[in-house]
Amino acid sequence: MGRALKCLLLMSVLLGGVVAARAAEDRALERGAAVIDPAVLRELDHGRFGLGRMLAPERSADTPLSNRELFALPAMVPVREALDREFDRYVSKHKASLPDESIGVGDGFAFQLFDRGLFESSDVRFVLAGIVNRMDRAYVALKDCGEIRLIYRLTRTDVPLIGENAVSQRLPMTLNLVLKAKGDGNDASLSCREIARRWLTTAGAQPAMDKLFGKDGPLDLIDVRNIDRIETNLQIAHAPKSAVRDFRTDYLLKVFDYDGAAKRFAEAPLENQIDRDRILADDGLKRDFKAWLLDPRHFAELDRGTLLVPDRFLATGAVAPTPIGFDISDLQPEFGMVQGEGGAGDAVFSEGDVVGALQKAAADGTKLQNIQSLAGFERRLNDVTCAGCHQTRGIGGFHFPGVDWMAAKPSNSTVVPASPHFFGDQPRRRDILASLRDGKAPDFSRGFSNRPQQRAGTELAGTEYSDGWGAHCYLPGAKPAETDRSFRGWTCAEGLACQVAGKTSRMGMCFVKGR
Repeated sequence: MGRALKCLLLMSVLLGGVVAARAAEDRALERGAAVIDPAVLRELDHGRFGLGRMLAPERSADTPLSNRELFALPAMVPVREALDREFDRYVSKHKASLPDESIGVGDGFAFQLFDRGLFESSDVRFVLAGIVNRMDRAYVALKDCGEIRLIYRLTRTDVPLIGENAVSQRLPMTLNLVLKAKGDGNDASLSCREIARRWLTTAGAQPAMDKLFGKDGPLDLIDVRNIDRIETNLQIAHAPKSAVRDFRTDYLLKVFDYDGAAKRFAEAPLENQIDRDRILADDGLKRDFKAWLLDPRHFAELDRGTLLVPDRFLATGAVAPTPIGFDISDLQPEFGMVQGEGGAGDAVFSEGDVVGALQKAAADGTKLQNIQSLAGFERRLNDVTCAGCHQTRGIGGFHFPGVDWMAAKPSNSTVVPASPHFFGDQPRRRDILASLRDGKAPDFSRGFSNRPQQRAGTELAGTEYSDGWGAHCYLPGAKPAETDRSFRGWTCAEGLACQVAGKTSRMGMCFVKGR
């Protein structure tokens, strides 16, 4: 991607995250599907939703757990051990591939590592930064009614907040405690319809504690028995701009399933994070994966965004670099899994494989919503991975940096708590909640991470999430044959034009015409 457009992309992300008027508009989008009120989060963090209370409910003390105490919990020991292994693997791989560039903790290194000493510090802890309803994921396990996520941000607690504009010393790591919307402790008669109804009753003004936790409140249904897993995302290394490269930041993603009987977390595969290297190294595995994904039923699920790849094809960790651009070549290594006709090198799929699957879908009458071309297949394959999703329309590698309720003026904060992808997906999530509440069959499908589905077009029209300034767009060709059907709906609102990078790219952003 061209350097000028990279700058524009970075600018749009930053402006989307720090403009106060925009923050108020964005926060209205989450109504009924997330809790981001600073006062509520402060009270919950010091109460029953503090991470220490959730992971060690037997503790008598209400004081928050520092990292030193947290990672000493028997349940969390496997998490720390797995993170250490990933750090060692990352450093070893870096030294092998970039032997001339130093790596370590501190400003004196070309690649500056996340300080693992923070895991043993008594001066940092995970602070509740938001609660997100993900009942739109009920297709994974309908009996669980989807998920509720408690998102915690690593924060220093030894730095005093001085001045009227002081903000907390937040560190680049989040911990996502994923809960079943209907847990083992809930009454068996509790329905997904009732849970959805409770959440949607909070869709007006910012709900007070009694509305969230009262007898009819959605959070009253949650306790330790709802825990399903932990997801972590941390900035494992940052490389400032130098004479040999642009700046780069790598984010490590991990997942740990919870064993309720053993009361311990265990390293687990990342959902849909395809282990490309392992598949390419094993002809049998490669053949099986290719046949599995191109099966018409699974191909249709990939198109809808509801695909669940079997564990045997998946990785247990991923590193997502940022920033990335718009084109296929900028994104995840999964794109290296597709090879054009006559191309060289390793690949799982040929162009003919994908074209054949598209032709078969058309012959069978399968209506595909997103995949209409080879490029659409590649982008969708990226979208459904953990790393690919985190790279697309995120804020510095995160989709939910969260609310800084520790700031001196949290209610007047100018920082948007979540990414354009998060806010752009809110109308779809509320639509699914409404269907569940009304006893209708939900449409769990989703669009590409770059652009929300058209069913949310009215609410998002003219915004950066759909077709407004800063939206991701596609420039059609002069002739119909030159236009990729997967992206032809990625247009810009009146008065804006799609500005692309370089002479060959057709992906870009919507900006004022003539600029």
